[in-house]
Amino acid sequence: MRAYLDNAATTPMAPEVMEAMYEIMKTDFGNPSSTHYFGRSAKALIENARRTVAKHLNCSPAEIIFMSGGTEADNMAIHTAVFDLGVERIITSTIEHHAVGHTVEVLKANKDVHVDYVRVNNKGQVDLENLEALLQENKKTLVTLMHANNEISTLLPLSRVSAMCRKYGAYFHSDSVQTIGHYTFDLQALDIDFLACAAHKFHGPKGVGFLYANRKTKAEAFIHGGSQERGLRGGTENVIGIVGLAKAMDLAYLKIEEHQQHVQSLKDYMISSLEKLFPDVSFHGETDSSTSLYTVLNVSLPSTPKSGMLLFTLDLKGVSVSGGSACTSGASTGSHVLTGIGADMSRPNVRFSFSRFTTKEEVQFALDQLASVYHQNL
Repeated sequence: MRAYLDNAATTPMAPEVMEAMYEIMKTDFGNPSSTHYFGRSAKALIENARRTVAKHLNCSPAEIIFMSGGTEADNMAIHTAVFDLGVERIITSTIEHHAVGHTVEVLKANKDVHVDYVRVNNKGQVDLENLEALLQENKKTLVTLMHANNEISTLLPLSRVSAMCRKYGAYFHSDSVQTIGHYTFDLQALDIDFLACAAHKFHGPKGVGFLYANRKTKAEAFIHGGSQERGLRGGTENVIGIVGLAKAMDLAYLKIEEHQQHVQSLKDYMISSLEKLFPDVSFHGETDSSTSLYTVLNVSLPSTPKSGMLLFTLDLKGVSVSGGSACTSGASTGSHVLTGIGADMSRPNVRFSFSRFTTKEEVQFALDQLASVYHQNL
C-alpha cells in the first residue's frame, strides 16, 4: 500500500477532468486566435470555461485572466500594482509563498520599491493592529498576504483585511492557491483587487491557473507577443488545460460541504491519533477549523538521532509527505515559514495534506508506519 498525503503540493487529477481534456484533445485542436471554424470552436471552449470560473466566484468573466498557474498569477498581480498602478510600497509577511516573497524582493532591489513586513505570531496569524498602523503611512501601497499558508494552514481573515485596505486606499492581493476550490468565494461581496489560482490544487491539471483582477484595476500587458487574454498575456492559450481547470472547479464546488466535512474529519482523526502516539507532539499554525485550512496539518514530532532521515524513511515505507513547500524541496535551507514563526527546527517537522480522495485507511496506514519508524528509532 502507498499513502499519498502531500496534496498541498499537488492533487491527483479527477477522472472526469481527464475525460473532459481527452475529448478536447481528440476534437478541438484549433488555435483560438484563428478565425475559421476550428479556431472559433477552441475560442468558445475558453470563453465557456471563463464563464464557469466567474460563476463560481461570483465575478465578471472579464475579470478572469488564464495563466500558467499560481506563480505567474502572483507575479502579474504584484508587477501590475507596481508598474501600472503606481504602487510605491508593498506590505507583505515573511511567511508568504516564494512566488510572492521572491517577486517582492526583486522589485525592492531593482525598482526601488519600499517593503514593509507585517508582524506574524507563532501561529502564523497576521498582527492586524500592526497592519493597520503600517497602512496609516501616506504611501500608495499594495498589501499582499496569502489566504491560507501552504505549510502551516493558518487562514487570513480576508474580509477584515480587505476592509482595512479599502479604508486606507491600499490595493489588496491574496495568493489563494490553496483555497480556491476548497472554500466558496463571493467576489461581489469581497472587495479585493487580485486573487491567484492554480488548477492542480483542486484535482485539475498542472500548468494552468488564473488571476482574478478586479475590473477597477487597469493592467497593461504582462507577457508581450500577442493579443490573447485581452492583450494582457500574449501566447497561444492552453485550451486543454483551461477546459480541465473549469471541469475541476465544477466538481470542487458540486459537493463542497461534503468534501470539507470528509477532509476535516481525516485531519481531526490524525491530530487525535498523533496526540496518543506522541505525548509531546505539537502542531504548527492553527488547528481549529475556523482559523485553519482543513487540508493541511503541520506536525512537530519528537527528535531522534536520525530525525533528518524521517521523510526518506517514511517514503520507503510507502508514505508520501513533505517537510514544507514542494517549490523549495531542492533548497538546502529549512522552511522559511517555520523559521518565520520561530519553530523549533531541531525537531522533525512533517506536513500532512489531504484531499477529497484521501481515505481514512491511508491516514491510518501513515500513522502505523510513523509509529513503526519511531519504535525502531528510525
